[in-house]
Amino acid sequence: MTTEGAASMPPLGERVRRWTTMWGLLRHAGVPLVAVGLALSVLLALLPLVSIVALGRVLFLLPSMTDGAASAGWSDLLAVLGVAVGALVVQQLLAPFQTGIVETIGRRVDQRCIDRLLGAALSDAPLALLDDAEVLDVVADARAAFARQNMSPGDAAGALVPLVGRYVQLVGAAALVGVVVSPLAGAVILATALVMRAGVRGTFSKLTPIWKTLHPQRRRMYYLRELATTPGITKEVRLLGVLGWLRERLRRETMAYLEPQWTVNCRLQLWPFVGFSAIGLVGGTIVLVLVALDDTLDLFALGVAIQAVLIPLRFGVYFPECDVRTQFGLLSFEALERFEQRLRSATPEATREGSDAPVPHGVIRFEDVWFRYADDGPWVLKGLDLELVPGTSTAIVGLNGAGKTTTTKLLARLYEPTRGRITVDGVDVRDLPLEAWRRRLALIFQDYLRLELSVTDNVGLGAPELRDDAARLREAISAAGADGVVDGLADGLDTVLSGGYAGGRDLSGGQWQRIALARALLAVSGGADVLVLDEPTAQLDVRAEAEFFERFLADGAVAAVARERAVTSVVISHRFSTVRPADQIVVVAEGRVVEQGTHDELLAADGRYAELFVLQARRFRSDSPDDPDPDPHLDPDPDAASPETALTAGGTR
Repeated sequence: MTTEGAASMPPLGERVRRWTTMWGLLRHAGVPLVAVGLALSVLLALLPLVSIVALGRVLFLLPSMTDGAASAGWSDLLAVLGVAVGALVVQQLLAPFQTGIVETIGRRVDQRCIDRLLGAALSDAPLALLDDAEVLDVVADARAAFARQNMSPGDAAGALVPLVGRYVQLVGAAALVGVVVSPLAGAVILATALVMRAGVRGTFSKLTPIWKTLHPQRRRMYYLRELATTPGITKEVRLLGVLGWLRERLRRETMAYLEPQWTVNCRLQLWPFVGFSAIGLVGGTIVLVLVALDDTLDLFALGVAIQAVLIPLRFGVYFPECDVRTQFGLLSFEALERFEQRLRSATPEATREGSDAPVPHGVIRFEDVWFRYADDGPWVLKGLDLELVPGTSTAIVGLNGAGKTTTTKLLARLYEPTRGRITVDGVDVRDLPLEAWRRRLALIFQDYLRLELSVTDNVGLGAPELRDDAARLREAISAAGADGVVDGLADGLDTVLSGGYAGGRDLSGGQWQRIALARALLAVSGGADVLVLDEPTAQLDVRAEAEFFERFLADGAVAAVARERAVTSVVISHRFSTVRPADQIVVVAEGRVVEQGTHDELLAADGRYAELFVLQARRFRSDSPDDPDPDPHLDPDPDAASPETALTAGGTR
């Protein structure tokens, strides 16, 4: 049963479900380890009872030791005392082994849950799911638990081992009282302990809803912590002089998260626990009265009864090794289950099951495509029609927010059209195997990957099967104009692209962009036949940009390979002068194609393209130091700051 279905359960059914889930998690730790842990827990629970019986026997023998060591029962006294001390020593020796087993169980369970979280996060579910605030809260909770910031599922599962020992000890103590005093006394002490225990767990359960309502505050707190410690962000924070503001904001968000919990804790852990103590006092008093009324009890029975009564009375307080872990550790697992459930409901059946149908090659068409990121959000695309012909190059230009980057996301099936469809050779791409379709694409967004891995890994991920082919890697790197970057690295292709590692090296923005381009070109070398570059030269200087477009769109090596392999090339750029060689230039405005043609055709039409081209040309020719502020049309497309980046930026858009 999913956690969503459990939400409507009655309290008893919900508790049964939670405990069943925790016991089910133990299977991931392995039966032998769990069996050893439980056996050790039972042994540790019984050893104090052995001490109680032995000390009761000591109390019984002491009155007869009138002659000290010369007394007849002296050897018996020493033997029984040795048993009591030995039980205590063995208990102290075995306790660390139990701690180690519990931690190992927790790590194994958490590893299994982490695998599930990674599998879910890296699935082919629509990225629109990561727009959902509830999903972001759920993922943040799961990530925090597995990063040991919160209690984890492994903590909950591992805590069951010592908890079993607690109950074994309770039953044993009640049995001792029942044997040496009376069955009624044993039943009273057992009932008293269970009533107190139910109250303690009920109190803890009231903390859970409060904790769940604090999802947004918790996520903001984690985000601000990362903001204060992430390299690359902290330098700008310092330059802006907002360290004090950030410190105060982090303090405020932390207090907004902690204060509601403190308030509830103070209320729940005062009077309720006074009541539990009163219940324990009443139960203990009843047992002591029963002891006092029984004039047949000897010193052994009295000693055992008085000691054994104290064990059940401990059930009126929370168990530090169990209660917090079992109450809160399972929440992250429930968060993981909710995330998986949302993924299953959001992922189309065809995407989940896949298909063996071959992916056709041919003309790609956007047919009356409408799209918006949220059901109640504004339309980004409004009936867009576009045709991409194999072996040709298409440049998509337009003002900020026109939907250029969104078009490429739909092409890659990171999102699905709200209305309309995208076809290849007449087949709706939604009917094609998702993985096979994406292997056809070599696509780089403005927010491209910057992996703290070697050059080989950063480039080789474009076509993993070519990762170990140094010649093909070098070819892609050279085509992207990144050979100068790699040649300047101490370990060449093996250099880690991060200064945070020994022998590593940080790259500039322009150098990183060349590495990203090389990755896309390696994908083409590996068989991809749709090459899409979103603002590929945003961080290159003017000369490097001109050289790139010469290679990509005009008569350079990349363009020649594209024509030879019938590669469909698409480039998004805000600089109109650089896209002149494209076979087709498409102007997008207000979510639809408003103009298309060659550069000369669009200039002759004297429409929007001509207007913006002339505007940019005029600015490049201007030498005046009094030029106005830069034209906003020259900025990168803001819709490239996509919703899916919200997960790494604290969930804000």
